[in-house]
Amino acid sequence: MSIAADERRTRILEIVRKLGTVRVTDLAARLDLPTVTVRRDVATLAETGLVRRSHGSVSRPDASAATPADARTLGLIVPTVSHTVSQYFDEVIAGARAAAADAGAHLVLGISSYTPGADRAQAEQLLKSGAEGLMLTPNWMTTNEPEDRLWLQDLPVPTVLVERRAAAGDPAAELDSVSSDHHHGVLLALRHLAALGHDSVVLAARRDTWTAMTVRSGYPEACRALGLTARPVIDIDDPATAPEAVARQLAEAAGEGVRAALVHNDQDAIQLPALLRARGLSVPEDLALISYDDVFAALGAPPLTAVAPPKRAVGAAAVDLLLRRLRHGHTLPVHRLELLPELKVRASCGGTASA
Repeated sequence: MSIAADERRTRILEIVRKLGTVRVTDLAARLDLPTVTVRRDVATLAETGLVRRSHGSVSRPDASAATPADARTLGLIVPTVSHTVSQYFDEVIAGARAAAADAGAHLVLGISSYTPGADRAQAEQLLKSGAEGLMLTPNWMTTNEPEDRLWLQDLPVPTVLVERRAAAGDPAAELDSVSSDHHHGVLLALRHLAALGHDSVVLAARRDTWTAMTVRSGYPEACRALGLTARPVIDIDDPATAPEAVARQLAEAAGEGVRAALVHNDQDAIQLPALLRARGLSVPEDLALISYDDVFAALGAPPLTAVAPPKRAVGAAAVDLLLRRLRHGHTLPVHRLELLPELKVRASCGGTASA
C-alpha cells in the first residue's frame, strides 16, 4: 500500500529528529521505501529548511551549527532486523548521539542487517563519507566464515565493537568493545525470583540475535550459581506464531510445579499474560513473569518486570572510548567494557515494584 507524501515526509522528520544524522539509503531501508522516493522527499524537506543534506546523508538543520567544522566524524553501524531490535538500538543510538554532541563530534549512522557482507559494505560507505573512527555491531549470527571477521582487523580507522565481545583468539579480540553484561542480567532476574521463593525458573528465548544467544548461555550458569533447577529452554523460533506455543509450554511447566519464567524479549513476553489467562493461569498469581530487554515491558497488562540493559549508556561509552582511542592511538590499552543491566521490578513477578 502506498504512503501519502505528507505522511512519508513526517516519518522522515521524526527519524531525523530522533537519530540526528542518517544516510538516505538507510532511511529508505528503515521506512521500507524506494531510495529514489526518499531522496526526492528529502530534497523537498531540504528546500523548506526542515533538514540538511550532505554527501548522501540527512540531518537536522541545526546540526552544522552545533558541530564545529573541525569536529571528529564518527560512524556508527547498528543492525535492524525487527521492530524490537530497531527499538533496542534506537536507545543505543540516542546515547551515542548525546555523547557525540557533548564532545563536539559529528555522528553518522549506518543501518546494517543480519546478512553476510552487510557490515563490511556499511563500513566502506561510512569511510567514504569521511568517518575517522567506527562503532560497529557486527553480524555474528548468520555466518561463522573467517572472512566475515578478518576484515575487521584491516579497517584503516579505530573501531569499537558495540554490544558484541569477541572470543579469545578471534581476529576482532584486539578491538575495543563496549557491551551489556547479559549473563549478569539473567542472574539478576533469577536471583530476584529465587528470593521470592521459586526453586525453578524456565527460560523462553529467541535464537535470532546476539543478545538472545547470550541470554541463553547465561541461563544454566545463573541456575548453577543460585542452586536453581535448570529446565530445557523453550525456543521462540517464529515470532509470528511462537507466543501461543510458548504459552502452551509454560502452562505445561506450571502443571509440573514451575511457577516462574524469564522471557526474551518484550515483544513475546508482553503477549503471554492474556494467552496464559485463556489457559486458566494468572500473572503473577500462578506464574511470575520477567521479560528481558525492557523496550516496552512497562506497557504490558500487567506491567512486566524486566531486565533493562544499559542501552543508552552503552552508546555513550562507545563514543567516549572511540574518542579516547583517536586521541591516544596505540598507547591506550585495548578496553573491554561491560556495563551491568538493571532489574526494573513491576507487577508481573509478584515482587515489590521499583520506586
